[in-house]
Amino acid sequence: MANYVITQLDDLEPKACPCGGTRRAFVGLAGAVASLHLVDIAEDSRAHYHQRMTEIYLVLEGEGEIELDGDRFPVRPMTAIYIKPGCRHRAIGKLRLVNIPVPAFDETDEWFDGTEASH
Repeated sequence: MANYVITQLDDLEPKACPCGGTRRAFVGLAGAVASLHLVDIAEDSRAHYHQRMTEIYLVLEGEGEIELDGDRFPVRPMTAIYIKPGCRHRAIGKLRLVNIPVPAFDETDEWFDGTEASH
């Protein structure tokens, strides 16, 4: 087996997520320490948090805000955001961003206040 994996993000079918739509690379890859997602943010994404995952966002397109534990900050292309486990977060506005979850994305670690995990 090769020591690398290549994925063409724009060939992946988008999946619905609390933020809008996402194309996820390297999810489910055995031994993956991270995954990479191309996310198209809906106008009003849903606030959520993770108990284990850290996420790194890089805004590629659009302008809006990021809400982190109830505080809002303006974002624009090339804004980078480091989100630690337990931080309630959501993006606001029409945005396209890269999201790098560490460890690799696990849908059972996506939580909403007052509900069970999204799975």
